[in-house]
Amino acid sequence: MRSSRLARSLWTAVRLTLVLTLVLGVAYPAVVWGIGRVAFPSQAAGSLVRDAAGDVRGSALLGQSFADDDGEPLPRYFQPRPSAAGDGYDATASSGSNLGPEDAGLVASVAERRAAVAAFNGVPEADVPADAVTASGSGLDPHISPAYAEVQVARVAAARGMSQDDVRAYVADATSGRDLGFVGEPRVDVVTLNLALDARGQG
Repeated sequence: MRSSRLARSLWTAVRLTLVLTLVLGVAYPAVVWGIGRVAFPSQAAGSLVRDAAGDVRGSALLGQSFADDDGEPLPRYFQPRPSAAGDGYDATASSGSNLGPEDAGLVASVAERRAAVAAFNGVPEADVPADAVTASGSGLDPHISPAYAEVQVARVAAARGMSQDDVRAYVADATSGRDLGFVGEPRVDVVTLNLALDARGQG
């Protein structure tokens, strides 16, 4: 009698597990995926960014480096903020530096970065904003502040043979405001900005 009840209970548990697996492990994810593909096709596909030829050049959600083979920043590109993810913008090693504001190593790195950014863009060190010298928490953030973008306008314009006003127009197109009008800060997507400048034909 006891073994019969145990067998029935076990069979009930097995059936419940199978049903829940099908509903929550197969049907629900498939429905959510389908809704996403229909309602938000770009986001569901990874917010991929393509060049004029249609080739995938990155994602609007992930930062990337715009440097030469030696790691030196390329003057014709807007530069992103530093990244502590692996060797830089490594999606398999997303992380921040985990260093506090009083860490001697971080303080020295920030000072070194500030001097390098100022020299590269021909501006006083006092004009270099915080996001130009500090990494994001994920190390993958593709955005910079409008202030950091403005610091780079003159350099990019000179490297591309464009007027600064024309470059600022591209920056404006790549700038997003606060979410819902009050959450977060305005931000410039460096990846889409640089690809838009390249598509202009003077990259």
